[in-house]
Amino acid sequence: MAKENRQLLQGNAACVQGALYAGMRFFAGYPITPSTEIAEGSARELPKLGGKFIQMEDELGSIAAIIGASVSGAKAMTGTSGPGYSLMLENIGYAFMTEVPVVVVNVQRGGPSTGLPTKVSQSDTMQARWGTHGDYSSITVAPSTVGDTLTETIRAFNLAERFRTPVTILLDEVIAHSREIIRIPEPGEYEVIDRVKPTCPPEEYLPYEITENYVTPMPAYGEGYRYHITGLTHDQHGFPTNKPSEIIVKLDKLKKKIENYKDEITKIRVEMMDDAEIAIISYGSVSRAALQATMLAREAGVKVGCIQLYTIWPFPEKELLELCGKCQKVIVGELNMGQIVHEVERILPRDISINTIQRYDGEILTPVQILEKLEEVL
Repeated sequence: MAKENRQLLQGNAACVQGALYAGMRFFAGYPITPSTEIAEGSARELPKLGGKFIQMEDELGSIAAIIGASVSGAKAMTGTSGPGYSLMLENIGYAFMTEVPVVVVNVQRGGPSTGLPTKVSQSDTMQARWGTHGDYSSITVAPSTVGDTLTETIRAFNLAERFRTPVTILLDEVIAHSREIIRIPEPGEYEVIDRVKPTCPPEEYLPYEITENYVTPMPAYGEGYRYHITGLTHDQHGFPTNKPSEIIVKLDKLKKKIENYKDEITKIRVEMMDDAEIAIISYGSVSRAALQATMLAREAGVKVGCIQLYTIWPFPEKELLELCGKCQKVIVGELNMGQIVHEVERILPRDISINTIQRYDGEILTPVQILEKLEEVL
């Protein structure tokens, strides 16, 4: 048996490894703390695989470049942090409208504005869902360990290709700069999904056809399928339209290809929830502290369970309702002033006491702090 490929990696380096495993062959980005190691790793590794790395003049150019690369047939990614993600949002909206699969990594830091470049935050959570204007449905994943970062990056690429949509990976500074020994998977160990390409003659191809699953096959430019791409609301041929009936069809397509397949997209981790009377809900680096706090509370005889959100958007409503519906109390832990907690309040029955523990001073939530909150709500 071949020796396992185990490496001591930073979270940002694991993100690069996951992207390469998924087939990333183009990266465009601009250095920004705390995501710069993603660009550096991509610059080192992509040329070895025949891929391309380009440092752009800013984040606006970076997101535009990966959209163009994806249209040309390459799996493409960029990495940034809060200020850069804000600059990218207009073109992320363009990718939603034109249905171009790209992966955007946002390694969160404190804000707003320049904020806290070297400090941790989860304050971009709602921005990943609602940041760009207009009606659309989005996909966002959130790793909590270095190992998660590798596998969730693979999943992010698979989701982007499967649904022809931008996908955001919400890392945070703690995960990005933590180092853990992880196993690099062998080729073929994880499924890698590629976009579906058309099989019809070029003259019959509709680039935005309403298919059964609302995802239209996507050729690469240069393969003989000529079609029009525009950020304007367009018909199934790709040309701008002002007809209400065609506008509804287009916007429904953007929604239904995600919302109709939430069961395929959403992913959570559940620990000790079978008999739990209290649930701790968290994501990202907070999940590490939440799990430790849950284990310590169980040792003390408290019936508490832990739910980690790997998929934040679309929000796993059905799963949380099933898991927490019989709980008496819920604690939501976040490194912000409270964002996901509002989604939890929206979906859970009103007779469940929902409590929050929030930190937004640039430091981590610790297991001790979560235990103190748990004692407070008992």
